[in-house]
Amino acid sequence: MNFHKQLFTALFTVTIVVALFHSSSCAPPPSTTESEDAIAQSRLDSLRKIRCPRLLSSAAEYYKNKDWENTVRVYKEVVDLGCDRGQEEEVFQYWAVGYEYLGKFDSSEYVLLQGLKRLPDNLFLHQRLAYAYKRLGDKEKEIREYERIIELIPDDTEPLKRLSELYYTVGRYEDQIYILEKILEIEPNNLNAQGDLVTVFEKIGKDPLDIFRKRVEDDPGNVSFVLDLCDKLMNVGEYHEAIKHLSRIARSTTTSSPVTIKLVLKKLSQAYYKNDQLEEAVGAYIQLFERDPRDFRTALEIVKIDLDILRFNDALQWANKTIRIAPDNGETYGIKGLVYYKAFQECRKDYPSIDDKIVAALAHQYFLKAEEKKYRSMMRNRKWLENNDVIFGKSEWFMLDDELKRGGKISVSGDCYSWVKEGISKQSDW
Repeated sequence: MNFHKQLFTALFTVTIVVALFHSSSCAPPPSTTESEDAIAQSRLDSLRKIRCPRLLSSAAEYYKNKDWENTVRVYKEVVDLGCDRGQEEEVFQYWAVGYEYLGKFDSSEYVLLQGLKRLPDNLFLHQRLAYAYKRLGDKEKEIREYERIIELIPDDTEPLKRLSELYYTVGRYEDQIYILEKILEIEPNNLNAQGDLVTVFEKIGKDPLDIFRKRVEDDPGNVSFVLDLCDKLMNVGEYHEAIKHLSRIARSTTTSSPVTIKLVLKKLSQAYYKNDQLEEAVGAYIQLFERDPRDFRTALEIVKIDLDILRFNDALQWANKTIRIAPDNGETYGIKGLVYYKAFQECRKDYPSIDDKIVAALAHQYFLKAEEKKYRSMMRNRKWLENNDVIFGKSEWFMLDDELKRGGKISVSGDCYSWVKEGISKQSDW
């Protein structure tokens, strides 16, 4: 009995020892590496707390004082120590600028590429990198950089303009056309982009007018596009096509802006005139005048066209309107004098008749009134009348019948001047 009890006790003791051994062998030994790393990190963090503010302050001071050698040196220390965390944009940008001022654009490129690893979508770093490539003369890399920039700011035309220049320089004309069209979507009235588009179209053998036709085709209700196209058409003498587009816009009920309608009608009038459709030109100007009856300059244009087609009566009526609208403007008197002057030149005989001289005198009177109001554009015509002895005066009055003299005034009576209602009154020295 005692033997069995002793055996059981011995076996139990062995089992406990074995279990304790296995338990002890499965647990990992204490790690000295983790402890050392924690201590090292703690020391580095403490060092950063002390040195980072000092380094950043020193770097900023060197940058402010334009000490570029020390600027790049200290910013390198800032990054090496990890003091740039949370301030990557400022640190990498100013570090790169320091190298730029030292003329080390390859070093600037390296710094900016490191910064973009941390901030891949930072616009300022991309812009500085594009500048570095420009100074290094690497157009292909500069192009790639601007392609990234316009992805970040697609509605900013400045990088688009630079990219357009680069595409042209390296002969990527189709890409340049795409960029120029994007610029014109943002700035429809950008004359430089329009001119560049014409140039590149000519470069690849396309008709530049197709640019503007396509814009109108894609957006026929866009008045700005229509006016641009019509300007280009008129510049090359394609008046008929311009008239077609302008007439459509003028008839459009969607063109509600009074200013827009007036501009369209004015250009339509000009297109008709240049296309020798003078009757239609007058009609368009009359529509324009009806929209703004106080605009005497529209009436002046009607007078000029009426004179071109020798409609002296209509020209005189419109000239009178200009004087009623703007009585203090000398040009209105000058244009009325011109009506009489042109009629005199058209109707006069080889040896001027009394009627001719009366009309010449009327022209002379209105030219003088125009000059009194500081409008001198008709001075040459006025001097011609004076120097050629064609103005009705004292000698002509003296030769009149006594019955006509008693009236104190003489008017024209010839068929060519049937529309002239004004006459010449006797002067005090006659």
